[in-house]
Amino acid sequence: MSFRIEKDFLGEKKIPQDVYYGIHTLRAIENFSVSGYKIEPIFIKALGFVKKASALTNKELGYLKDDISGAILQAIDELIENRHDNQIVVDPLQGGAGTSTNMNLNEVIANRALELLGKKKGDYSVISPLKHINMHQSTNDIYPTAMKVAAIFLLKNLEAEIIEFQSALQEKEKDFDDVLKVGRTETQDAVPLTLGKTFSAFSDAIGRDRWRIFKCCERLRVVNLGGTMIGTGIAAPRDYIFMVTDKLREITRLNLSRGENLIDATQNHDPFVEVSGIIKAHAVNLRKIASDLRILSSAGIAEIKLKPLQAGSSIMPGKVNPVVPEMIEQCVIKVFANDFIVTESASRGELELNAFLPILNFALLESLSILTKAVGIFTRKSIKHISVQKELCRRNVENSFGFLTALVPLLGYDVVESVARKAQKTGETPLNIILDSRLASKSQIDKILTPENFSKLGFDPPKER
Repeated sequence: MSFRIEKDFLGEKKIPQDVYYGIHTLRAIENFSVSGYKIEPIFIKALGFVKKASALTNKELGYLKDDISGAILQAIDELIENRHDNQIVVDPLQGGAGTSTNMNLNEVIANRALELLGKKKGDYSVISPLKHINMHQSTNDIYPTAMKVAAIFLLKNLEAEIIEFQSALQEKEKDFDDVLKVGRTETQDAVPLTLGKTFSAFSDAIGRDRWRIFKCCERLRVVNLGGTMIGTGIAAPRDYIFMVTDKLREITRLNLSRGENLIDATQNHDPFVEVSGIIKAHAVNLRKIASDLRILSSAGIAEIKLKPLQAGSSIMPGKVNPVVPEMIEQCVIKVFANDFIVTESASRGELELNAFLPILNFALLESLSILTKAVGIFTRKSIKHISVQKELCRRNVENSFGFLTALVPLLGYDVVESVARKAQKTGETPLNIILDSRLASKSQIDKILTPENFSKLGFDPPKER
């Protein structure tokens, strides 16, 4: 293997000749190879957009010369297309507030641009990672800006999946509108409702999530690009500061704006905490729905059927498990844990900088990626294929104590209570006791136990006794 020699403030290092990264990246590999995780491709793409906005601004203002700008922009475009992700090798969990990631990109862009010009990698007298690629930037403004760009892209993906998820729930709401079932509270039988109403509650909860996720993008649109080190814009010309965010908005087609107070936008990251809390709320609703589906499809209830997707046991032939809802609940647990990480790391900002953005970024983007994939799987492999055991649902209603509440206006509380006591004592069903005692006819019961009566807010009971 051939090597090239690169130098930095601390000395020299041998770099494999065939890689695009350089000495700063190699030091990060030596110092921070702890997790085995990879930086999210969407974050690499977002950093590429930021680098492109900066390069275009510097070129237009005359700070970046034409003889090298073309190669630099081409190298950045390749990075945006995720063609060099295998060269972004630093661990996401790193000291230095993201500097190692920034320098990894700077070196890859510089060396690829040199290659495009027919120069040797490491010939930084022609194109320098610091002088040219990082011109008028600091990790402290480009890193959080890219965090917001990446998060907005993922939020839009999540929103699209949530829309399809809600639509699937609404379809099931219509399909099951005529299915009367037992309602349950505290894992015990309660009063009846329609299965359609059960899915309407799911749908409305997800509808709130859809609105919250849409509004999240507003929380992240203000960036600190141009603020450089601590938000004062030191080492960046004024014309660059006032143009670079506009360039980024044009490139990404996102409604981004420069923060009015770049010092605040550099050191305070509460918007990420707010967004994490909102996606945690969505995760809470997903967990509730997944848990309810597991219960309703369980062997003891079996009122709905989930699509069988795989064998459920290595020893029990024929066993099938609710694997998608189980997967959803595990994803939700991960999102809950990541929300704690986001909260904790955001609270650890000190004075003019937060050094813990790398783990905050990794946790937030991971949650968004997980939820986006999980919701899509939940929709297409589970929700759309749910079927109902309608007759079983009806029998469960008639055999439960819950429907007695609906008979109070017809029979009176004391009579209904006596039926319940006798049923508990003898083990007979309340319905059989009512019919055998001729307290009401089957037709009277049937008129009350209709999906229509349990789909509206209250109902008018029959007048005859």
